[in-house]
Amino acid sequence: MFHVKICGVMTAVDARMACDAGADAVGLNFVDGSPRRLDVDAARAVAAAVPRGVAKVGVFAGTAAADILHVARAVGLDAVQLHGHFGGPGPVDPPARCGELCGVPVIRAVRLEAGAGESDRLATARRWIEEAVRAGAGPVMALVDAAATGTAGGGLGGTGALVDWMALARAGALPVPLALAGGLTPSNVAEAIRVTGVRAVDTASGVETAPGRKDPAKVAAFVAAARRAMGMR
Repeated sequence: MFHVKICGVMTAVDARMACDAGADAVGLNFVDGSPRRLDVDAARAVAAAVPRGVAKVGVFAGTAAADILHVARAVGLDAVQLHGHFGGPGPVDPPARCGELCGVPVIRAVRLEAGAGESDRLATARRWIEEAVRAGAGPVMALVDAAATGTAGGGLGGTGALVDWMALARAGALPVPLALAGGLTPSNVAEAIRVTGVRAVDTASGVETAPGRKDPAKVAAFVAAARRAMGMR
């Protein structure tokens, strides 16, 4: 789906800058409560600045399929990222959501389970993907993010919290390609790739001067470091 994604992009200028730096995906946030949330009109302006060949990924959490599809068509999204919880309080994205999205490629955000010791800390993610497939369609990629900091949308991502890379490396593969997010910066992304072996990375706060304001030097350094670590030019 992608190798390097710059997420939480809020302006056309930042979208063009990220693409010029070599990112092959740009994330547009539609999560209620997020400081990077866009409305449809603002998202259209950002999407219009993204050249062909760079994926436009819409990030949602607990949003009804009909509403996601409306935004996807209005903005011209290439894929949808479901970033909500597996269950419990807060915004939830059930396994059936993939099939309800009528063929739109889905990236599913997953999190390592806390307190699982050396057991399978991606067990819930595995079950979710299996149930999604049984319900009609599975995700095309899983994005491992840091644990949510609360039930509000603003705590679901872009917080700068790190994933436990060693625990992820021990957790084993999922039945779809893995991407890594959560606290990645220009200075640590190469080590994260080395430890986990992932072939895709995602950052938002790690290349910002403030929520939603991307730093061109940080974006360029992040993309360059990630591509080098993955053996890409």
